[in-house]
Amino acid sequence: MNILFAAGGTGGHINPALSVAQEIRSRCPDAKILFVGTKDKMEATLVPKAGFDFATIDITGFQRSLAPSDILYNLGTLRRLLFVTGQCKKIIGEFKPDVAVGFGGYVSGPVLRTAHQMGVKIALHEQNAFPGKTNIALSRYADRVMLTYPGAADHLKSRREPIHTGLPVRTEILTADREEARKKLGLPADRLLVLSTGGSLGAEAINLAMSRIIPAYADRMDFIHGCGKAGKWMLDKLKENGLDPDGTPGVTVSEYIYDMATYMAAADLVISRAGASSLAEIQALGKAAVMIPYPYAAENHQYYNAKALADRDAGIVIEQKDLTEEKLSAILDDLLALPETYRRMGANARAMAKSDAQKHIADIVLSLIQ
Repeated sequence: MNILFAAGGTGGHINPALSVAQEIRSRCPDAKILFVGTKDKMEATLVPKAGFDFATIDITGFQRSLAPSDILYNLGTLRRLLFVTGQCKKIIGEFKPDVAVGFGGYVSGPVLRTAHQMGVKIALHEQNAFPGKTNIALSRYADRVMLTYPGAADHLKSRREPIHTGLPVRTEILTADREEARKKLGLPADRLLVLSTGGSLGAEAINLAMSRIIPAYADRMDFIHGCGKAGKWMLDKLKENGLDPDGTPGVTVSEYIYDMATYMAAADLVISRAGASSLAEIQALGKAAVMIPYPYAAENHQYYNAKALADRDAGIVIEQKDLTEEKLSAILDDLLALPETYRRMGANARAMAKSDAQKHIADIVLSLIQ
């Protein structure tokens, strides 16, 4: 059997696809698996590193602003669209897939659309609570549509009933344990720990808020904060606010959190953006979360991701425009006074998790070949 995956742009699209591909390979060692992506995004590194064949198409997304540089960029995207179908036809014609599976990113659109036109069965996975325009269009003729959030079905026009599979998360997340994580990090079992991050690049609004919060609460709880590549200024800001992160026990501030599974498992509260993969990990570990959606995400999908948890009393949403030190302080005061409330919130998050997502998705993909 030949299975083609289209996923690209960010780890949030690529890693779930890799999890499913690995699950299929473990069941069907003779299956031929090919990933399609772009040559200059994360997939060009992650896919070959995972041991899968990789082909590229020349495609870019659209910028949403009217700045001259973005208009020029979009003209380049339009030019690439003239040639990308031919590139997809060549790859599909040579590989002859039995099924093509899309996990998002702007590569999915032309690959799955071309595969459908060439008579190949297609399946797509929508990660967000509010689907992107590409998946809305593709859902009209997809043979299977899979969802992280069941409410996303309300925004699709699928010819078949969408299937709620959840979103695959890394094995180390599924197996992480709070007690073991605390031992590994040398943290006391009974002291509250807040994990906060704005992602690999950092989020200025979150960094600014935490640069005030951490000095105010460091005597009552521990903090681990990822400031991101663009947030190194935060170390000086903390010092301005009276705290030396290098000399304060229980406070760790670093550019990137490498062992996220361990740190998240150890935490009592997570403060983060609301990307689908991050929230899937929060649910898998059963953590209470304060979610600050990235306001410029396409279709504002991070807000809808966060709302899906908040509606189940599994997290708290603060829109970035409303993010203040006072709001975060009120939440941390509640955490100190009523920790059982946040444990309940984490349990509600855990109840939303789909720990077997990659197996469920693999079942569906393989069913299209039989």
